[in-house]
Amino acid sequence: ETEPPAPFEVVFISSDHSAEEMVRYMRAMHGDWLALPFHDPYKHDLKKKYNITAIPKLVIVKQTGEVITDKGRKQIRDKGLSCFRNWLEGADIFQNFSS
Repeated sequence: ETEPPAPFEVVFISSDHSAEEMVRYMRAMHGDWLALPFHDPYKHDLKKKYNITAIPKLVIVKQTGEVITDKGRKQIRDKGLSCFRNWLEGADIFQNFSS
């Protein structure tokens, strides 16, 4: 029996110096994540919107773009996988099951 897919997606946004560098990093570390194309100008808008001043950074957002937390890496380090449930609750994923 296979696990159902998680109700969230990781999207990698590169701060590498070249597209080739980005590809090398993705292959070595995160080959199956979605990624914004290296030259997509939208990455500058996202970095500004979510105040990305240092890397790596893990920002957890709702489908609306509203921030659940901008401390994703710290939460994983401190709490392990239990932080995923907090993020899902923060994203109102379970609203259909509430009474």
